[in-house]
Amino acid sequence: MTAAQAAVEILKKEGVTHLFGLPGAAINPFYKAMKTNGGLQHTLARHVEGASHMAEGYTRAKAGNIGVCVGTSGPAGTDMITGLYSASADSVPILCITGQAPVAKLHKEDFQAVDIAAIAKPLTKMAVTVLEPAQVPGTFQQAFHLMRSGRPGPVLIDLPIDVQLAEIEFDVETYEPLPVYKPVATRPQVAKALDLLEASERPLIVAGGGVINADAAELLVELAELTGVPVVPTLMGWGSIPDDHELNAGMVGLQTSHRYGNATMLEADFVLGIGNRWANRHTGDLETYTQGRTFVHVDVEPTQIGRVFAPDYGIVSDAKAALELFVTVARERQEAGRLPDRQGWAQSCQDRKRTLWRKTNFDVTPIKPQRVYQEMNRAFGKDVRYVSTIGLSQIQAAQLLHVYKDRHWINAGQAGPLGWTVPAALGVATADPDSLVVALSGDYDFQFMMEELAVGAQFAIPYVHVLVNNAYLGLIRQSQRGFDMDYCVQLSFDNVNSPEVNGYGVDHVKVAEGLGCKAIRVTDPEEILPALEKAKSLAQEYRVPVVVEVILERVTNVSMGLSIAGVTEFEALAESGADAPTALFANLD
Repeated sequence: MTAAQAAVEILKKEGVTHLFGLPGAAINPFYKAMKTNGGLQHTLARHVEGASHMAEGYTRAKAGNIGVCVGTSGPAGTDMITGLYSASADSVPILCITGQAPVAKLHKEDFQAVDIAAIAKPLTKMAVTVLEPAQVPGTFQQAFHLMRSGRPGPVLIDLPIDVQLAEIEFDVETYEPLPVYKPVATRPQVAKALDLLEASERPLIVAGGGVINADAAELLVELAELTGVPVVPTLMGWGSIPDDHELNAGMVGLQTSHRYGNATMLEADFVLGIGNRWANRHTGDLETYTQGRTFVHVDVEPTQIGRVFAPDYGIVSDAKAALELFVTVARERQEAGRLPDRQGWAQSCQDRKRTLWRKTNFDVTPIKPQRVYQEMNRAFGKDVRYVSTIGLSQIQAAQLLHVYKDRHWINAGQAGPLGWTVPAALGVATADPDSLVVALSGDYDFQFMMEELAVGAQFAIPYVHVLVNNAYLGLIRQSQRGFDMDYCVQLSFDNVNSPEVNGYGVDHVKVAEGLGCKAIRVTDPEEILPALEKAKSLAQEYRVPVVVEVILERVTNVSMGLSIAGVTEFEALAESGADAPTALFANLD
């Protein structure tokens, strides 16, 4: 068979069923192999960066998934770089396959010949241009081994066109994936960590994205319940413990955090971090975050231990392997009567959770964004999968929405590339076509890659996209307050074709409809909930993405600060349950 056919067969053997990409001259032999051999579904993206983010969403949606994106030579590979960065930053395995000029032309500045392997190398676990056809099977085998082993991450394989076309001997029937390597905690390590926990009075567990990547959310909850220790999920770990669980202490950080979460962290004297990076938007000022607390850090990547600050004790381990052992040893200690009673500490965390809320129930027009998230809580329930990337919309969503299951908050956490949300949501909806997928964007994020909506229309990928529109680069505008300027951040203009948008610029409803989707515009707070309910039914009826555009007030400053002890609240806080009717435990009366 051709080397390209061998690659296709290996993809199937490794569990791949779906690819996202764009054909082109240098990758056409691979597409020919897909057509000839069959067995793989392909979604045609409108932009190669979009294909890479679709692959990301596909991977993030379900444990064991590895999204694959395909493009031709030259700019297709460079377009994938943002997807590789996003995947690498969040420990997400995706496989990027690119076409390339013939081997003999690689040094001759051939048309669309670029050293994509060199460009991609810093952002991948492996980036390689395969020069010998017989190396194709081994390269793909190694790619899947690396993507799944240790800290997960992306790989790029670059295939010259003559390498794809060459015939090789390959026995697909005897092919087997390579064993996956994961470091595993030892019993003495876990025992020492639990000794430190037992010696504390006010312990917390910080659950990072590694818990979700390892498919270990149930074990995390089991450990929390055994020990009685409250859990702080990070933004990437959100959903690892349900928001309404009595041991969920809320999120901590400078932006995507809860008032009660920050208050609880400041009271804690011990922190067990599992599968987290101590990201700066979580910790803020390190002196405030660490002062007076003992830290144990568990991470699958050895070089993550001590990267941000030196913990009191570090354990290199896959989160699932570590949690299995933590649960085993904790249960033994519970049966021996060794675990302290944490009810008083857990109750104090719950008391903060019942009272420290932000107001959402605003009835004014133009609409305040807080009202949007209040109605999203009402409309979408506990089973929704949210997808978002960056901006005031994402920050406030993390402050006000609720998530109850792992992989039900899907977010480009570290890279935060604008434009990520539309293609990522399409990848999520492809991976889980039976779930309600709801994307959330500000207007600028939406405008970056809104052409990918046509993919949803063409391939019948329904989801709901909540678009909050203030015709501003809102997060950048807010950060410019420190420079006393409002410069180059306005997206407003008088649209000569759509006077009904009242100076808000782009007519997103017309754009969405022109791309084959459905769209609803909302200008009154009382219209939000009916519009969201209608969007759900339209998505199912027409099997296309449905955009709900909510026209917001132009300027809203969202709660944030430089320290978890110094978050500025720009809006009124909740004084009664009526001020935040969809907040958990909003029994303020």
